[in-house]
Amino acid sequence: MTDGAEKTTEPTTEITPTPKIATATNTSTRTPVREKARQFAKQLIKENPDCTYLRELFRHIRFELKISPEETPKNLPYVPTEEEIKKYYAVVWQSRNMQNVIITKTLLYTGVRVAELVRILISDIDFDRCQIRINQRKGSKDRIVPFPESFKEVLAMHTQSITQEGGIHLFESSWKKPYTDRGIRKILAVYSKAAGMKHSISPHKFRHFLFTWLKKQGIEDALIQPFSGHESRLSLEIYSKLSIGDAQESYENVIAKFPV
Repeated sequence: MTDGAEKTTEPTTEITPTPKIATATNTSTRTPVREKARQFAKQLIKENPDCTYLRELFRHIRFELKISPEETPKNLPYVPTEEEIKKYYAVVWQSRNMQNVIITKTLLYTGVRVAELVRILISDIDFDRCQIRINQRKGSKDRIVPFPESFKEVLAMHTQSITQEGGIHLFESSWKKPYTDRGIRKILAVYSKAAGMKHSISPHKFRHFLFTWLKKQGIEDALIQPFSGHESRLSLEIYSKLSIGDAQESYENVIAKFPV
């Protein structure tokens, strides 16, 4: 700067901080949940509320605040591959424990739930029609499940052996008592470990595998439903028009290609 030159200064601009705007994700302004609960409780205690009242109250609060309940994503069940089923069954067969072989095949061929399996009586089996009646507990509907004709002789020999020893259930322990759900699961878990399965095989995985496999063979849901035990209000009308005979014919046509 030269002597005598007028000194100038640049104007300064004052910056005002922008206020924070609360958004749906900004929780810093929220009252802690426990404290808010106490505040609500003080207001509601004279109303003598019960669970139904509170449930309806918060439903209306969500409506007033335009808050939709969050839906928990449903994970698809794991379904073993054909290769995994073959690998698993090979280990079961190599054990030469014929009762365990028949337990495995019964689960695979029928898709019954483990709680249903342990309740099957020998008298529930119709060898002429290759069917098993699944007797449900009070309040539930009984149903018929098919099994392959190729499995009939092995199953008949097994039931004859049980009958000769005074048994009445399809599967009984060495103490002449029916297996428990837990007992069946333990048996399957042993073979899962021996086969080196990445996912432990459970009775319900066999069930998922059968119905998925039948779908892949082109069998419609309406034909699978009569022996699956699945019901819904939307499908009942359609399914009621189908008989187990229709379902079994389709089942028998494809089951020869089953992997075990």
